[in-house]
Amino acid sequence: MKLIKSSILFAMLLGVSLPSWSQTSETAKVPVGHITGVGGIFFKAKDPKALAAWYRDVLGLPVAAWGGAVMRYDAPEHPPAIAWSIFPSSTNYFAPSTNDMMINYAVDNMDAMLVRLNDKSVEIIKRSDDDQYGRFAWILDPEGNKIELWEPKPKASK
Repeated sequence: MKLIKSSILFAMLLGVSLPSWSQTSETAKVPVGHITGVGGIFFKAKDPKALAAWYRDVLGLPVAAWGGAVMRYDAPEHPPAIAWSIFPSSTNYFAPSTNDMMINYAVDNMDAMLVRLNDKSVEIIKRSDDDQYGRFAWILDPEGNKIELWEPKPKASK
């Protein structure tokens, strides 16, 4: 079940066609009053300004003066969709964090990101360079939130 769920999730992120049982028919009528996408990611912090500065300085998130960031879907090489998934409460996928959420950030160049993290003395919890969906690295932010960094596999040339 986990493999099927992961396959569907990453296929969606990579824009791969899925079997008809896992996608809504384009001809199906979608009712008014439905979700169209993720409008933002919001979470609490003990020290919001310090944590925002860490995301800006360590991960390169374009944090604006108002304390947040706007990340565009149409950025070059950005995945064409965002995944939304619920894990069972018994999962250890977010470990060593004890928090109930984890954010996956797409990155443009994992090698450059790993150099940046090393320069900032950020511990890489784990990494995977040979996953079928691309390259991954996992870290914790200063407040213990697990972060999954993902460099999607390049799209095949046509």
